[in-house]
Amino acid sequence: MKPNETMLRIRKPTRNNQLFPGFGLSLGFTLVYLALIVLIPLSAVVLKASTLNASAFWETVTAPRLLASYRLSFGAALMAGLINSIFGLMLAWVLVRYNFFGKKLVDSLIDLPFALPTAVTGIALASLYSKNGWVGRYLEPLGLKVAFTPLGILMALIFIGLPFVVRTVQPILEDLELEYEEAASSLGATRWQTFRFVILPTLFPAILTGFALAFARSVGEYGSVIFIAGNIPLVSEITPLIIITKLEQYDTAGATAIAVVMLFISLLLLLLINGLQAWTAKRTGRNL
Repeated sequence: MKPNETMLRIRKPTRNNQLFPGFGLSLGFTLVYLALIVLIPLSAVVLKASTLNASAFWETVTAPRLLASYRLSFGAALMAGLINSIFGLMLAWVLVRYNFFGKKLVDSLIDLPFALPTAVTGIALASLYSKNGWVGRYLEPLGLKVAFTPLGILMALIFIGLPFVVRTVQPILEDLELEYEEAASSLGATRWQTFRFVILPTLFPAILTGFALAFARSVGEYGSVIFIAGNIPLVSEITPLIIITKLEQYDTAGATAIAVVMLFISLLLLLLINGLQAWTAKRTGRNL
């Protein structure tokens, strides 16, 4: 039997010959699961925050201490995401394009922030960058204080967000065919031009995805940040800490009001990033 005839004899999937149940049942399971895990908890937060009247809600979420924590939490998360996008791309490039001694060990260490408990990460960073730490003792005489400052928060967020970018970019870079680079080089393109016009457009949607994942993780991070932040009001106090503080004071409505604001801002930023990612992917596909 010829290969073409064999291909023709393969049965195409039909409604009665599918791996999973029909569309209706699958959609029902999906919606129920999504509602239980995501929609109902978020709705409960919004409903609890709605017990405050408009003036009390606005007064709670716009207090000077809260505004300073918003700027620190979202600003540090965005900055950490940008730094991880650059250095995560570099790490993924080295792991994919080069062979060197200890490569598997380095590749395994990338996932270390996933395995470590967040509290262990915070304690380790605080010990490392404190005034008497292994690194902090050399930075302190230079006037560079890391632990218990916003810079320490940034260091913690970079640490926990790096794997998201590396693991998102790495498989795309592995599948990138070298023929495009060779063609660009044969046409006289420099290394920078090849990277800028051939490689980067293909990797950019993956970089944006890694940035979005790292940002989402960083915004709500608590365990690894709390030990190195210093928790000084208006200086190094993150928004999740204020939420925890209000819960400890049995101010559930105030805590959920702050959570709603963080949720709203995070959703807006993630929608913006996803929209940019879709536009970039569409433009890249059209150019190809």
